[in-house]
Amino acid sequence: MDLRELRSFVHVARAGSFSRAASDLYIAQPALSRQIAKLETDIGVPLLVRHGRGVRLTAAGARLLERAELIIHMVSETGEQVRASSDEDRGHLAVGLPPTIGMLIGAELIRDFRTLWPRVSLHMREGLSSSLQEWVLDKRVDLAVVYNQPLLDSFDVRPLFSEPMFLVGPPGAQSARREYQVRDLGDIPLILPGLPHSNRRLIEQAAIQHGVRLRVELEVDSVALTKQLVKSGAGYSILTYIAIQQEAARGELTALSIERPAIRSTVAITTLRESRPSRLVNAWSTLLQEKLRGLTSSDAWKSDVVWLQGRDPTDPGR
Repeated sequence: MDLRELRSFVHVARAGSFSRAASDLYIAQPALSRQIAKLETDIGVPLLVRHGRGVRLTAAGARLLERAELIIHMVSETGEQVRASSDEDRGHLAVGLPPTIGMLIGAELIRDFRTLWPRVSLHMREGLSSSLQEWVLDKRVDLAVVYNQPLLDSFDVRPLFSEPMFLVGPPGAQSARREYQVRDLGDIPLILPGLPHSNRRLIEQAAIQHGVRLRVELEVDSVALTKQLVKSGAGYSILTYIAIQQEAARGELTALSIERPAIRSTVAITTLRESRPSRLVNAWSTLLQEKLRGLTSSDAWKSDVVWLQGRDPTDPGR
């Protein structure tokens, strides 16, 4: 018994005639009769009874018709699902990364993803977390990596890890004390991004909780320009260590700890809640997490990273 014989049997049973079924299938009637005869031999019982006006089903034939139609439907559905999967393999994925993470793992991430999904059209966008959140909402990107994503109804936010932020000063700051508290920040001239930048919101929230009024001398959204200004002595900033690791290694900037309590920055993957994640989104997310875990466990990442594994980023016990 094979699928061709089952299809032929269904056509004959529905047409009620070998001649009409042969015409519908564009095959010779003797060839069709041989297929049905072989099917009856394989099963071991008569399936059709011939009469003057055509054929009718036996009881066994009626049972086979029901099962044969189910089998044919399942085969057809399987083919559609495989074709849909193939179309997805050829799909399009738009992703967003913040500049620091893009610089550190962007090229390697793209290379490995294209190895796994060579027929997928990939669009990489780089921007600040506030811009990335807007692009997710506008469906300009399918997912984005963001810092300190606020919990909003429109987004699904998957926290990945948190890391401490440091008070960053010029080389001369090495002679200053090595540890600061949030309450000390009100006495320090700061260079911070403007609102609604995610880092600014996080720092302002910590200051408000401790009754501190920040002394913001300059508002600069660019991390690169902020570092240049700090080097020149224009003020201090508050950044994660990975953002200044190269300058700190060369002695161009100094990282000073903020303790009791620390200000921790959370990195998360965000998607639009109304959109069901595709295989491509899930594949990119998995690869991204592998790269980030490797990066945060390397010698280059010299700060205390806590992997959250889906925990609430606002949980103070993290």
